[in-house]
Amino acid sequence: MTVVFADRMEFLRASEIREILKITQRPEVISFAGGLPAPELFPVEEMKCVALKVLEESGKQALQYSTTEGFEPLRKQIEVRLNKKFKVDVKYTNILITSGSQQALDLTGKLFLNPQDIVLCESPTYLAAISAFKAYKPNFIEVPTDDDGMIIGELEKILQTTVNIKFIYIIPDFQNPTGRTWSLDRRRQFIEVINQYEIPVIEDNAYGELRFEGEVLPAIKSFDSKGLVIFVSTFSKTFCPGLRIGWIAADTQFIEKYVLLKQAADLHTSSISQREISRYIELYDFEAHIKMLAEVYKGRRDAVVTAMQKFFPQNVRFTYPQGGLFTWVELPRHVSAKALLERCLKQNVAFVPGDSFFPNGRIENTFRLNYSNMPEERIYEGIRRLSKEIENY
Repeated sequence: MTVVFADRMEFLRASEIREILKITQRPEVISFAGGLPAPELFPVEEMKCVALKVLEESGKQALQYSTTEGFEPLRKQIEVRLNKKFKVDVKYTNILITSGSQQALDLTGKLFLNPQDIVLCESPTYLAAISAFKAYKPNFIEVPTDDDGMIIGELEKILQTTVNIKFIYIIPDFQNPTGRTWSLDRRRQFIEVINQYEIPVIEDNAYGELRFEGEVLPAIKSFDSKGLVIFVSTFSKTFCPGLRIGWIAADTQFIEKYVLLKQAADLHTSSISQREISRYIELYDFEAHIKMLAEVYKGRRDAVVTAMQKFFPQNVRFTYPQGGLFTWVELPRHVSAKALLERCLKQNVAFVPGDSFFPNGRIENTFRLNYSNMPEERIYEGIRRLSKEIENY
């Protein structure tokens, strides 16, 4: 018997991050690789109480099948938080709970993409989004990006000359992998162009609440007057990724289709996880929890930036994120980040080479550093070792 897989399997590769994370399980490795929240900040004791209350008060419902759209009280809580924090005018009836934001990305590919369709994205962009969309065999066009976001003039050139663009994927707040945030002016300019060409936009906002300084900027969707922006987010970075709770907020024409796709995929997201998060928000100060996360991560951002300023050679550039979990490093053009990683792993230091964050490849002198998962002293020592290998290289 000859086993024949679907053609889409030719386009799928093991996640480079996941492969590196296998190595970083060793306790002696100082890992800047994964986008992992700090586990010591998970509200374990509070969640023990929450889990017990959920089971005592509504155990039969929590352990039963549920509606595809999601637990209504949680959707209403998300509505309130979105509208207040990001100025998004959305009703809970237009919110779908997903199994993490990764499922939202997969459903997006399934909803929009046929083989050879075009996806526009920032350059670089989120590796797991590339992987999710690649299963549906699109072509990617990377839009040149600077510290303020997508360069609007370059975006317009692409829109004027390219057919069959299905959607634009963006991460305006503390972008993964670069840590950059779009300016307010760039957001307004972007939506003007979108309204003109009427192309759907996937706004991925996993990190926007983890701001260390300055005011929270309104979401791109807050300027959306034509219902073109699909807002995707998650509790994975602001709460507990193991619960796997994300959501999609979008116009009815999109949400109805997403619901059909989710019904076919997994019927509904974990009933008990949804109820546990909702109950936690009722019982505890969720905003105080996020504020605590931001304060800790700010200290770790400061540690990594201070160490890079001290140890990195002057011809190595890096971003200064105002929030989120990542900074982005650009080496001299002749330096291969993958070759550097091989040297660093021998010194028990890990990071993610940047080539994988460019859907069309070719950029080999960049890498991403995560700073949320380690205390300051290990960050400092890790950057010291990394800098030494850069100099030796």
